[in-house]
Amino acid sequence: MYAVFKTGGKQYRATTGDILKIEKLDAEKGATVELDQVLMVGEGEKVKIGSPFLKGGKVTATVVDQGRGEKVRILKFKRRKQHMKRMGHRQDYTQIEITGIAASAPKKKKVSKAKAEKPAEAKPKVEAKSED
Repeated sequence: MYAVFKTGGKQYRATTGDILKIEKLDAEKGATVELDQVLMVGEGEKVKIGSPFLKGGKVTATVVDQGRGEKVRILKFKRRKQHMKRMGHRQDYTQIEITGIAASAPKKKKVSKAKAEKPAEAKPKVEAKSED
């Protein structure tokens, strides 16, 4: 079983037991996190798709680590102007391990037979009188 969920403005595809690096969450190491913005859950050929999210869909995970990514170097340079600016950036992340996936698709409403067989009542037509 796999799930596609959204967190931190990005979408991730995961199965139970996967370890992912996602945008930083406010949770301590070893804490359990529930991600409820589940877009899709699939198992074999059975696929449930939300619009936009599945009602009752949840992905549970355990926080493995908090850290910072590798440095991205940024260089701004303008030729013949004696201008060069060097910067760097390290993005924070949370490393999680997926422990469970739960999916509940919205149930369709059943139409009772009485309403289905009953024809719509016709309203009487009112004719407009024209004055000549």
